[in-house]
Amino acid sequence: MTFAPALGPAHDIALTTPPPGARGAGPHTPRGGTVRYHDRGSGPPIVFVHGLLVNSGLWRQVVPGLVDAGFRCLTPDWPLGSHSLPMPDADLTPTGVADLVASFLERLDLNDVTLVGNDTGGAITQLVMTRHPERIGRVVLTPSDCYENFLPPLFRPLSVVAKLPGSMRPITAALRIRALHRLPFTFGWVSKRPMPADVVDSYLAPSRGSGAIRADLRRFLSGIHRRYTLEAARGFGAFDKPVLLAWAEEDRVFPMRYAERLAADLPNATLQTIPDSYVFVPEDRPELLTEMIVAFTRRHAAS
Repeated sequence: MTFAPALGPAHDIALTTPPPGARGAGPHTPRGGTVRYHDRGSGPPIVFVHGLLVNSGLWRQVVPGLVDAGFRCLTPDWPLGSHSLPMPDADLTPTGVADLVASFLERLDLNDVTLVGNDTGGAITQLVMTRHPERIGRVVLTPSDCYENFLPPLFRPLSVVAKLPGSMRPITAALRIRALHRLPFTFGWVSKRPMPADVVDSYLAPSRGSGAIRADLRRFLSGIHRRYTLEAARGFGAFDKPVLLAWAEEDRVFPMRYAERLAADLPNATLQTIPDSYVFVPEDRPELLTEMIVAFTRRHAAS
């Protein structure tokens, strides 16, 4: 399935980690790879960071409204298991992926960016906020991993299983069974309503069909640990740029208490609740999320 009509034409860009000029990078041998991204619209840039086992298609119902409102939307496929271009040489630890996001902003010379994160991508976004804040103007965090909740208990066994060689193939093969897609440990607790079958297929097909993509997924999963989100949290006090916490009221994976904790720890945060949704608010309530992003970004636009 192609998301180009909604997201705009696809482009490939070579990224390195750490990005050139990163604070504290020191001498290093660049590592990285090529990321595919969609680019649509013109105006102030909005860059999206999705989570595990989804790709830029997660934002397909949000981007058109933002483009109509006068924004440029850039939706990369980050190497989290549903990407099409393997990255065998990249650092795919959480900080490594955060460095890829920073490299993306730098390579495209994007400034005063609105960075939007969801699920695992929200954890990556928190690391970008605290490691590479220079090009960020404001942040939107939808339900996301944070603090000790990385991964959440329901999905934490994935990180343990990923340490076993060959473990990804049977997992991704089992996800061919559509009856499993509404169970809590797959998509049942992240999307309140069933997602279209072709959309789910677009998320799961890359890891089914490519051993190199499964290897990327395994490397990322095996490196997940709460120390990364706790490290980010220690830097929240220094991040004084506006943050919108657009959180799902009914979320059982990332309960509202995490949003309230983020709101207390981030100096310039606003919490708004989204009814009738689980983690994937871009799937469950795309129109409301779009309205919130437009209002928040305009309210905190750079003068």
